[in-house]
This record gives sequence, structure tokens and C-alpha cells, in this order.
Amino acid sequence: MCRWNAYFGQPLVIEELLFKMDHGLIDQSLHSRLGVETTNGDGFGLGWYAAGGDRPARYRSIPPAWSDVNLRELTAHVESPLFLAHIRATTGTPVQQTNCHPFRHREWLFVHNGVINDFHVIRRELMLAIDPELFDDISGSTDSEVMFYLALTFGLTDDPLAGLERAVGFIEATARAHEIQHPMQMTVGLSDGHRLYAVRYSSEGRSRTLFVSEDASALRALHPESERLQRLGDEDRAVVSEPLGDLKGAWVEVPESTAWIIQPGPDEQRPFRPRVPEHAMAS
Repeated sequence: MCRWNAYFGQPLVIEELLFKMDHGLIDQSLHSRLGVETTNGDGFGLGWYAAGGDRPARYRSIPPAWSDVNLRELTAHVESPLFLAHIRATTGTPVQQTNCHPFRHREWLFVHNGVINDFHVIRRELMLAIDPELFDDISGSTDSEVMFYLALTFGLTDDPLAGLERAVGFIEATARAHEIQHPMQMTVGLSDGHRLYAVRYSSEGRSRTLFVSEDASALRALHPESERLQRLGDEDRAVVSEPLGDLKGAWVEVPESTAWIIQPGPDEQRPFRPRVPEHAMAS
């Protein structure tokens, strides 16, 4: 499995979240507390948006995140209002740059922690369902990238959560036809540069961990002694696989089968309900 972080808010120097927190993502790459594996050293990736920009930049590499000096240099100088970072622990596919998250399509970034169980059994059927116009853009061999391109096929760019629900519904239906139990395990981070979507779901209802930082005004009131928290803007929010520290009241666990939309103005929570796409049912 893997770990990931995402941030939405006022422009932030990226190292603040990755390196400078007590249990930031780089520390988690060596000392994960809530993941399946303690160490996540099979590559990493970072995707970020410039202020006012739609096309995200991306840096991915296969060495462990803790040993990459270029990542430390980059994150100390890049400021972004929206970014996603991921450290990888492979579930069987090769350690190569094209298998590192985030995956990117035009303005969209996508990260995933989890697995499609018995992916090798249904991989061909899943890939054949991907829109032929998108197929050549797939460059790696992971189940995560296939899920992303299925979601794009099923309408992610028009309705991100509906597209992802259809993709997961299709994966589960395909798995059931092969008598695969509990095929889907996922937390997902997704963005178009304007909103950040976070989803926690699994077929068995025992999903990997996912947390959202508490509302900034509540954090400022709860911890007036924290200079860092007093600098938070009202829109600032982080999504993490596991809390970045032990500060009381700072983190809210995302419920099972839930999508969280972080956006300008009030954020939203919605149920996440996979469904089989109509044209897939008819085929």
C-alpha cells in the first residue's frame, strides 16, 4: 500500500507539509504508523498547481522519498495553493517512474492508496473498457492508473465523483463475474486545480485510513499557543493518509464510503456509492 498528502488553501511552500511536520509524508515513508507497511520506499511523486494555473507540474522518481535530495531542494522553493504528494509501496507491479503517482491527464491529478484485488485476473477486461482515445496515454502497469482512466472514460471530467463511482462500480461488477471477493480497496485524491476531492471506500467496508484537517477557525481557537496554526487561512485544509502530528483535535477521520470536496467556500461531504455504468451493463 501507499501514503499520500494533499493541500488546498493559501499558497504554501511544499516542504512545510512534506518535511517540516512532526510526522510529515517523508517521515511516513520510513515510519508509517497506520499503513499496511511501515516503509514506503518504492518511488514517490509530487504534483502541484501554480496560483491561477490549470496545468499541473509533476515530479516523479523511483528512489525512496527520504533519499532524494532533488525533492528536498524542489519543495523548499516551490509555493503552491494546491498540491498532491504520494509515496509508494508496490502491491506487485514494477518499481518504475511510470508507475509512480500522481497520474496526470490534462488538468487532472490522481493519487491512490489501496489495491484492486486479483488485478491480474481482470486487467485485460478493465483495460478494454477504457476509451480508445485515452488508451495511448496509459504509460504504466498499475491498477491505480487503470482505475483513473476508467473514471475518465466514465465521465470524470464532467462529474468527478460520478465518474469515479462508475469506474469502481464497473471494477466490482467485473470482479464479481470472476468470483473475486472484496475487489476494491481505496483512498483517492483527485484535483482539477480548482477543487480537491478525497474519497475513502472499500468493497468490504474496512477502508485504509484517511483524515482531513479540522476547520481552520476551529484549530486557531483550539490552539492559540500555536504560531503555525494562527497563520492558517480560512480556506486552508490538508488531506492525509495519517495525521501529520499528535496535536489534539487537529484531524477528522473521513467516514467509510464518503467523498469530501474541498473548495472555495464551504466544503462538502457526500456518500460515495459505486454504480455500474449503463452502457457497461448493456454490453
